[in-house]
Amino acid sequence: MRTIGFGCLIRQEIPINPGSKLKKRKSGWGQYLQKKGENIMTTPNKNIFINQSVAILCDGNNIERSIHDQSKTTSAMINFDTLIPKLLSNRGLNRLIYFREGKNISSKLAERLHELYYGSVVPCHKSADIPLSIKATQLASKVDTIIIMSGDSDYVELVMHLKSEGVRVEIAAVQETTAKILIDEADHFHPITKEDWFVYTAQKRLTRKRTTTGKSA
Repeated sequence: MRTIGFGCLIRQEIPINPGSKLKKRKSGWGQYLQKKGENIMTTPNKNIFINQSVAILCDGNNIERSIHDQSKTTSAMINFDTLIPKLLSNRGLNRLIYFREGKNISSKLAERLHELYYGSVVPCHKSADIPLSIKATQLASKVDTIIIMSGDSDYVELVMHLKSEGVRVEIAAVQETTAKILIDEADHFHPITKEDWFVYTAQKRLTRKRTTTGKSA
C-alpha cells in the first residue's frame, strides 16, 4: 500500500520486507523508500521546512529612544545586519518598513534597507503608531507573521486585532523599556540587546596645514 499526497504530509506505517531491494533516499519532506521511481513515505525527516512569510514593521522613534536610553548615547544605532536574520529565524521576509517621525531621516539608512532587504523608510507627520497600524492591517491577509519593533503599549489593541485575524504577532524591542502588557499579549517576544546595536563614530577628516605661501605642507 502506498500513499500519495500533495501539499501535506500523511504518515503511514508500511511493512518492509528485510530482504527487499528498496533504497532509502533523503528529501526535504521526509525520508522515503524508492522503488521503480515511486516515492513511499515512511517517517518524517527531522529537518522541517518552514514556509512562513514575515513582515517587519519598525517604530523607528520608539526603538531609537530605547537604545539611546540603554546605551547612554544618541549615537547608538540598530544593527540590522545581525538583527533581521535573528528575527526571521530562517523564515521568509515579505516586507521591512521603517516608520519614523520627522524630516531628519538618514538617506543612507533608506538606501541600505532597500539594497539588502528591499525595505523602505516611511516619514511620518506625527507619531509612527497610526501609519504603522494601518500598514499592519493592510498586510494581515498577505503574511503569516507580523513583527512589530516597538515597546509602546499603544500597540496592544493592534496586536489583539491582528491575532483575531489569524496572524501571528511578535514584538521586538528593548525589554527594559517595553510595556509588560504588550509582551504578554504578543505570541512571542524578541528582546533587543546591546548585541543588536552599535555606536556610530564619525571619522575625522584630515586637514593639511598650509604654509605662508599658500601651498600645502
